Amino acid sequence: MDASIISALAALTGTAVGGMTSLIANLLSQRVQLRAQWLSHEKNRRQNLYRDFIEEASKCHIDSLQHDEADIPSLVSLYAKLNRMRVLSSEPVVNCADHIARKILDTYLEPDKSFTELREMAANGTIDLLREFSTACRVEFEALDAANRRF
Repeated sequence: MDASIISALAALTGTAVGGMTSLIANLLSQRVQLRAQWLSHEKNRRQNLYRDFIEEASKCHIDSLQHDEADIPSLVSLYAKLNRMRVLSSEPVVNCADHIARKILDTYLEPDKSFTELREMAANGTIDLLREFSTACRVEFEALDAANRRF
């Protein structure tokens, strides 16, 4: 074989390998960036949903402590957010949110609380219906952050 043919084949092979390496590295880099963007978007989406749920559940809970007639539009909004969570969220978050909604419905059936009783509930922590939910959300966000760091 002619030395010039061997040199040309070596140059072509080196160019092909270099080009393939560059292409693969670029594709992997792009995949990692897209995954990071998706996880960031997903986290923001859930944060907004959880914020809205917390605000709505807080209003409904206080209303249920002070009234025996349910605020139906607020409960519909609360259940709409809960059902969005069933699609987007982890099972522990959904279970906590479901527990909160059931507790609010049950509270409407209890006697109305006076301001003194509400103050006592605040002092001993029983008015805070959302603590477990907040913890479940934080654990879910930590898992999303850990998944993002892996890539």
